[in-house]
Amino acid sequence: MSGKDKLIIFDTTLRDGEQSPGASMTRDEKVRIAKALERMRVDVIEAGFPIASVGDFEAVQAVARAVRDSTVCGLARALDKDIDRAGEALKDANSARIHTFIATSPIHMKMKLRMEPDQVVEQAVRAVKRARQYTDNVEFSPEDAGRSDLDFLCRVIEAVIAAGARTVNIPDTVGYNLPHQFGDLIHKLIERVPNADQAVFSVHCHNDLGLAVANSLSAVLNGARQVECTINGLGERAGNAALEEIVMAVATRQDVFPCQTDLDTTQIMTCSRLVSGVTGFAVQPNKAVVGANAFAHESGIHQDGVLKSRETYEIMRAQDVGWSANRIVLGKHSGRNALKSRLKELGIEFQSEEALNDTFTRFKDLADKKHEIFDEDLQALVSEASQETANEQYRLVALKVCSETGETPNAAVTLLVNGEEQRANALGGGPVDAAFKALEAIVHSGSVLQLYSVNSITSGTDAQGEVTVRLAKDGTIVNGQGSDTDIVIASARAYINALNKLAQPATREHPQKGDV
Repeated sequence: MSGKDKLIIFDTTLRDGEQSPGASMTRDEKVRIAKALERMRVDVIEAGFPIASVGDFEAVQAVARAVRDSTVCGLARALDKDIDRAGEALKDANSARIHTFIATSPIHMKMKLRMEPDQVVEQAVRAVKRARQYTDNVEFSPEDAGRSDLDFLCRVIEAVIAAGARTVNIPDTVGYNLPHQFGDLIHKLIERVPNADQAVFSVHCHNDLGLAVANSLSAVLNGARQVECTINGLGERAGNAALEEIVMAVATRQDVFPCQTDLDTTQIMTCSRLVSGVTGFAVQPNKAVVGANAFAHESGIHQDGVLKSRETYEIMRAQDVGWSANRIVLGKHSGRNALKSRLKELGIEFQSEEALNDTFTRFKDLADKKHEIFDEDLQALVSEASQETANEQYRLVALKVCSETGETPNAAVTLLVNGEEQRANALGGGPVDAAFKALEAIVHSGSVLQLYSVNSITSGTDAQGEVTVRLAKDGTIVNGQGSDTDIVIASARAYINALNKLAQPATREHPQKGDV
């Protein structure tokens, strides 16, 4: 490490990132993302919250079995049942960590936990000791540490380190802190806790005020040596600290930071696109590092400067984060082995010959519609295929729309409902509206459409449109995704994908709604 400390990168895309409304991932999707994170050499992958549901348990278990080089972590409240469930899910991991937590701020202890401070300390210590029965790699978080009393924080942290916690994570759970305050908090904790040298201090910052990355970096400058973050900044509410921004800030400003990471930064773009495609959360064009405009220059002055010397306006090389790869890889004459090989390079492998054949059929259908197939097209194609096979109460058979000037658009839909074809017609304000109304005439879901978003997967008039639909019903929020060169068909697929998720909602226990 060239005499510098190592900064541990703890990725929680699969856990905290999945808590974004509608961002739920299937087990296979979690494994795909975990493998991509492993290729990027992420140190710790928090795969989920095993007690939350059977699906979460199975996903953590699958990631633990699939990942060999990164440490796989499971979240657990400071409860015996949570810790035991996490230990069971992680038992096949090559390297496992249990991450347990309990709130320490006055408002959380009083209003949520209804516990006295002494009880909180006792339960935190008990949780760490129980987790140590499964692994020596135990992490403890005092939830809402950013609003906790400093003296009490010191007391809790000293106790859990004495109990065996080897990572102490300080969360700014509600994104309340400012960079100078948060950095000072980390400095004081390391200085005042007597056994601080026996643990790695970590931070987990939320982005409610847009300060998650700044707070995290301030903490690193004050002694933190692990940062918890997510791809694209995905996460609850306004999200988490973005992994790509943390890593590239440290790499770019080595004149300031006394540490460095082990990450292969050329894998950043691949991971960003994969997470965006799986969750349906598009990356804004002006997003740092991974946005479409991150290395684009329109101003004549900027263009002239970059042409003369890249460093005049670019502090990073696009190639260093994976922008330079040739993305035009396949076409209609490409064979099954070429497709399989390229998908493997993208981290996508098939569990069966049937799955490969299904994907190849979809690929050929797409290749008939557009001449050049990009990596983003392939990732969208595989994501859609995995979602369709996961929960298929409804399947689109046929869609016909008519839209012309001066006439009310109408749509005719044929839908397979539990194996039986049903048909409906509807009028709408536009072809997409008509298609959705025709679908609802069949399914009568009673859901509310909260979001309809369209993004072009690649450039060109023959590009696939990727549609995200967010539906809400009875407190359950789901995202559906669909892609096609015909935007109306993509919209119908996205709506049906969301309906399938609503039809069988996962029973999920939110970690912040526990009875700790």
